[in-house]
Amino acid sequence: MQAKGVRLYGVDDIRLEEFELPEIKDDEILVKIICDSICMSTYKTVKQGEKHKRVPEGIAENPIIIGHEFSGDIVKVGAKWADQFKPGDRFAQQPQIPGQMETPGYSYPYFGGASTYAIFPGDVIEKGCLMHNEGSYFEASIAEPMACCIGGFHSMFHTIPESYEHSIGNKAGGDLIIMGGCGPMGLGAISYALATENKPKRVVVTEISDERLERAAQVIPVSEAAEKGIELLYVNTANMEDQVAGLMELTGGKGYDDVFVYAPVRSMAEVADKILATDGCLNIFAGPADSQFSGEVNLYNVHYAKHHYVGCTGSLISDIKEVVDKSAKGLIKPAVMITHVGGIDTIVDTTMNLPKIPGGKKLTYLQFEMPLTAIADFRKLGETDPLYAKLADSCDAHNGLWNAEAEEILLKHYGVK
Repeated sequence: MQAKGVRLYGVDDIRLEEFELPEIKDDEILVKIICDSICMSTYKTVKQGEKHKRVPEGIAENPIIIGHEFSGDIVKVGAKWADQFKPGDRFAQQPQIPGQMETPGYSYPYFGGASTYAIFPGDVIEKGCLMHNEGSYFEASIAEPMACCIGGFHSMFHTIPESYEHSIGNKAGGDLIIMGGCGPMGLGAISYALATENKPKRVVVTEISDERLERAAQVIPVSEAAEKGIELLYVNTANMEDQVAGLMELTGGKGYDDVFVYAPVRSMAEVADKILATDGCLNIFAGPADSQFSGEVNLYNVHYAKHHYVGCTGSLISDIKEVVDKSAKGLIKPAVMITHVGGIDTIVDTTMNLPKIPGGKKLTYLQFEMPLTAIADFRKLGETDPLYAKLADSCDAHNGLWNAEAEEILLKHYGVK
C-alpha cells in the first residue's frame, strides 16, 4: 500500500514523500499513525546521519522513517497476534526496544512515526513494545518523553540506615529541586513530582526566564500542588546574588534530597552539587552533546555526606505503561509539554529548525496538512477561522493546554476516523 512520510537520506537530508509499504508478514502489524511529537533527538539524528549510532549504513539508497514518539490505530494484524490485537484498537508504543540499538525513527525503512502508515516488526511486538491505549492519541504519543521523566525519578536512590541496601526513587517527604525545569521535559517532571507515590514535601523549580516561569505556574499552579500537600516554588535564579545560598535558604539550610539537572550547563551542575543534602542524589538528566562535558564535584561530600550521582537516558516499558495508566486516570498531565500543533507538511521544516522554534513540544498529526501553530495563537486566529475559535475555547477550558476534546475537534474537522 502507499504511505506518505518523512524519510532520512543523510546529513540534513529529510524528505516528505510517498513510498510503497510491503504486505505485512504473519508476525507483523500494520498501523495508521495519527500523531507524532517531534523530539530534539531526531534533530540531532538528522545532523549526524549515518554517524548516529542507531542509524544504519546505506540510508542514501535505503532511507529510514524518522519519528519515534507516535500513536494511532491498528489497521491489520498478522495471524500470530490475532488473539492479542484487533483492527481498530488504539495503540501506544515503547521506542526503546530491549536488547538492541535499532529503534523506530532511527533504524527502520517501514517503522517510524513521521508517516501515515507503518509496520511493527514481529520481534518488536514480541518484546512487548506495542501496547493498547485507552486514552487520547496525543497522550500516548508523548508517553515516551514523559516516561523518560518518570525513569529519572525511578533512577534516584538513597541509603537505608544500618544496611547496604538502597531505597529506590526520590525521597518521600524530602526536598526536591528541578533545575532548568520549565522546558517541556522539566514540566513533565514537575507533573510527575506531584503524582509520585514518594510524595516530596517541597518541590523547587528553577529557571532564568520570567516568561517560562509564568507559563509553568499557569499550567501547573502552586495551588494544585498545595491541594496535594506539596509546597511548589518557582524561582528565577538569575535574580539571586548567590544561587547556592538562596536555594539552600529555601530548605532551611538542609539542602535537597533529590536534585535534577535539566540543562547540560556546567555551572548549573556545579551548583547542584553544592546544594545536595546528606544522602542526597543528583541526577544529570539533560544529555550533553559534548562528550567531554565535565565539572567539579566535592569528593569530600561523596565520602562523608553520602552524596550520590546518577544519569539516565530513555525509559523502560514499565515507565510507558505507567504514563498511559496515570494519564488515563488524570494523575499526570503530559499536555504541559505541548505548545504547538501542526500537520504532516510541517515535519521537515520543524525538525530542521527545532532549536530555533520557541516553546515546548511540537505535536504533528499525520493524516492531514496544517500549519505549525502555537496554542497561544489559537484565539487570534479564531477571529477569522472557526476551527481555531473552537480549539481556543477547548484549550482555554483546560488551562491553556492541548486536550482530548481539542484533538477530537481537529480530527473531526479533517475527516480522520
